[in-house]
Amino acid sequence: MVQTTDSVTRLVDEFAKLPGIGRKSAERLAYHILRVHESEALALADSIRTVKQNVRYCSQCFNLAESELCTVCQDSRRDQTLLCIVEQPRDLMALEQSGMFPGLYHVLLGRIAPLEGIGPDQLTIDALVDRVRAGQFREIIMATNPTTEGDGTALHISNLLAELPVTLTRLARGITSGSVLEFTNKEILADALSGRQKL
Repeated sequence: MVQTTDSVTRLVDEFAKLPGIGRKSAERLAYHILRVHESEALALADSIRTVKQNVRYCSQCFNLAESELCTVCQDSRRDQTLLCIVEQPRDLMALEQSGMFPGLYHVLLGRIAPLEGIGPDQLTIDALVDRVRAGQFREIIMATNPTTEGDGTALHISNLLAELPVTLTRLARGITSGSVLEFTNKEILADALSGRQKL
């Protein structure tokens, strides 16, 4: 068996920890880093360091931000009466790419998944309820993924908000059940947003 240096082995091990990256892919990535110019490899390292040091969660919606508020929350042109609830920042980005939603967002940072030990207290649901109580929202759109856990999370939140004077809607089922927003094309997302239904 061919042995490699400790540094390369460590790099392969680190790449292999990334989601969706198996051992062979990790080896290809490591050898790619070895082949490219030093400036290109160090630019990647600097980008990782910068993200880890500068990116945080928005204090209002929990989207990714580099200051107290994210760019969506800072945008005064957004409709302050519409609130779209998503599971992850990447879901927010997918909806933004559709260009169809003019309102604000709230990122849960996950979904209720009892089999994985994830309960409501581990999400940003309490902050969401406080935000809806304090705000002037007329409609809350549940844009959790159309999975068992996503539907359960939406139901839990709708029960918490049921007494408040807001209209609760859910994305239309133009999105295939069991799919993930991140991988849905913008046309389907646009149809789902425009065809949303009351809960």
